[in-house]
Amino acid sequence: MSGPGDVVDGRFELLERLGSGGMGTVWRARDTVLHREVALKEVRSAGPDPAAEDSAVLRERVLREARALARLNHPHVVTIHQIIDTAADSHPWLVMELLPGRTLQDLLEERTLPPQEAARIGRELLSALRVAHAAGILHRDIKPANVLLRGPEDAPSVVLTDFGIASLSGATRLTATGDLIGSPEYIAPERIRGTGEGPAADLWSLGLVLYVAVEGVSPLRRATTLATLAAVLDDPLPPPVRSGPLAPVLAALLVRDPALRPDADRLDAMLAAVAQGIARQPTETAERPAVTVGPPPPSPPPSPEPRRRMPVVAAAVAVALALVAGAALVFALRDGSGTEGKGGEKGSTEADSVPASASRTSPEKPSKSPETSATTTPAKSTSPTSPTPTEPPASGTWIAQLFSEPDTSGTATRDRRLAAVRKDVPEARYLHSDDYASLRPGFWVIYAPGPFADGRAALRFCAERGRTTGNTCVGRYLSRDSADYSLQCKPPASNPVGRCTRA
Repeated sequence: MSGPGDVVDGRFELLERLGSGGMGTVWRARDTVLHREVALKEVRSAGPDPAAEDSAVLRERVLREARALARLNHPHVVTIHQIIDTAADSHPWLVMELLPGRTLQDLLEERTLPPQEAARIGRELLSALRVAHAAGILHRDIKPANVLLRGPEDAPSVVLTDFGIASLSGATRLTATGDLIGSPEYIAPERIRGTGEGPAADLWSLGLVLYVAVEGVSPLRRATTLATLAAVLDDPLPPPVRSGPLAPVLAALLVRDPALRPDADRLDAMLAAVAQGIARQPTETAERPAVTVGPPPPSPPPSPEPRRRMPVVAAAVAVALALVAGAALVFALRDGSGTEGKGGEKGSTEADSVPASASRTSPEKPSKSPETSATTTPAKSTSPTSPTPTEPPASGTWIAQLFSEPDTSGTATRDRRLAAVRKDVPEARYLHSDDYASLRPGFWVIYAPGPFADGRAALRFCAERGRTTGNTCVGRYLSRDSADYSLQCKPPASNPVGRCTRA
């Protein structure tokens, strides 16, 4: 085992370990001949028994990385100086340029990136990939930890590194059948399926890096590797909240069919428009495309008839006033979009103690003005950074209700609540309670869609994520029937309280 102070090839003195990855360890070293510092990559197997890996295969992997890097001369690709492969060493070494500073992963642990900065970094990474792809090289492991930063801290330039698992066109496959190398949450779906891969697979990974950079969450990371791989294959990505003008770029990249992703030229133009502030911010009249990686959701069942306002007509008035009141009544009855006034209840996931029947038969309040009235569907938002709404779940569905916010709070507050919940539940979405008779009207409900077989399954999902109280999770049944209001399953998951099944 190597350590600080060791001298490699009689020339390179190891100073400190910079990091470890799937193909070995990177050291900061001093070239005692040229009196400069370099990065020295000690290439070892990442398996539990490194000595068991065939040395010829390991050396071939090193040569592959060296050849890949040597064929690329680009400011955003790390430079390789030489290979050390002698009989005196049990494993090969790569001598590369030392890039002082930190990785994109280090930066993202401190803050998220605004869309324009992320787009600029995305263009630099894309330029590196275009050169690699033109040379027949796929990177196959693009992630924030493999993106190094250099230059000023407020506007760093990026360098793509770690081509150790890159595949060269025509090169012999070195992994055993079924062996998947790479970071699971950034792997393109076609690689997992084994249906073939090409440059579009690297663009998927680039899209995930940009999503994480602006949203601050890894949308497909799950508790286990198998669960993560399943999520990459089947789970829709949570609609972006902070991406603004970058959202259409994410929508274009993060589709499961590689043939539908943009090519490098189109992607560069899209990123340039965002980086230069040319791309239009999605607005209420120019909706942001949804980021969907699965098949489109089924059409929701018809919405229930909207509640109508019934104006009170005063009795014993003059004939002229009666005619005016009658005209007002006709106008109100024709207006099928009337919305009840909602009180300023405090948002939580605790179910209301007022029965559904009582909440729907309370005296009517004056309707809100158009500026403050909440719509009955979350299809549009006045907040330019609000998440792209998704189709509401079908009636007859169990969800894990994570938070509820009065719709009088506004969409900006709703979006902040959703962003906070997504820190530990990335798949969280929102719906409007007015769409379901089993929910008390007047709330934005932030929820995890499951699917869940019943309320107990929803509570188990929450418990795995540390949500173990009635203020952080309740299993709710979505229905068009107000009689289902009582279907509420409350923690603890081991002995839930309430009605957890419809039977």
